[in-house]
Amino acid sequence: MTNSFNTIGLIGKFADTSVASTLLALSRILIGRGCTVYLDRETSRNMDEHDLEIITRDEIGKRCDLAVTVGGDGTLLDAARGLVNFKVPILGINLGRLGFLVDISPNDMSKHINEILDGRYVEEHRILLNTTIESKNNPPSESDAFNDVVVHKWEVARMIETETYINGKFLNSMRSDGLIVSTPTGSTAYALSGGGPILEPDMDAIVLVPICPHTMSYRPIVIGGDSTIEIIVKDNNNSQAQVSCDGQINLGVVSGDKITIKKNKNVVRLIHPRQHNYYEILRAKLHWGGHF
Repeated sequence: MTNSFNTIGLIGKFADTSVASTLLALSRILIGRGCTVYLDRETSRNMDEHDLEIITRDEIGKRCDLAVTVGGDGTLLDAARGLVNFKVPILGINLGRLGFLVDISPNDMSKHINEILDGRYVEEHRILLNTTIESKNNPPSESDAFNDVVVHKWEVARMIETETYINGKFLNSMRSDGLIVSTPTGSTAYALSGGGPILEPDMDAIVLVPICPHTMSYRPIVIGGDSTIEIIVKDNNNSQAQVSCDGQINLGVVSGDKITIKKNKNVVRLIHPRQHNYYEILRAKLHWGGHF
């Protein structure tokens, strides 16, 4: 039978040597199916013994028709940001604790990998956000975020003041500890802790969740995925703010800077086993009751 995917890039959890054995076992399964297998360069720094060809993350995007991450959700978040513009689908092997995104355990890896290579899988498309910061004092900076973009106070126990605009229309001025701008994927992450709603992950929507606002009437708001969000950090000598993308990339912000957030033109392509059930994952990870 012809494989659904033939050239596969492997990406392991950053700076973690414990994933090496799973990566090697995975590579043997794939090579046994006749696949060409490459190893991410950063991942290779934590693997002593292997005979896989090492390539960069961009080369994985250009040369592979599937990327497989081994680690937790954070590993897949990093891979999604780096590969989204190459339109490469991503599959996650779960060695982490939570696993909202990575849903194959090492114990079931051989079974599911073979099923996926045989064409028995589901593909899911999810949006990713792009953030640009325009500063009076520094060159523009930008980053992508698969979970969320968070504008938050930094190093001081004082609130920050922000103005938010949706598609050029003024939404509000708010004093708070910050603002979470989340994709549906990120709605079960920091946004959920902040009181935001859970969105189905393939929705074309964005949720804004205030962090400890000074006025309790501020509430989360869900807007269309094609919206452009502008956040201005108000001039205030006491304000120190930072923008965090997926909790992994931090961008500095000073008073008067404008943060523009909108979805990336490309979607993240996630591959799941055929039995994938998002509601089952919610029940398991959030400890919801099952049938009575």
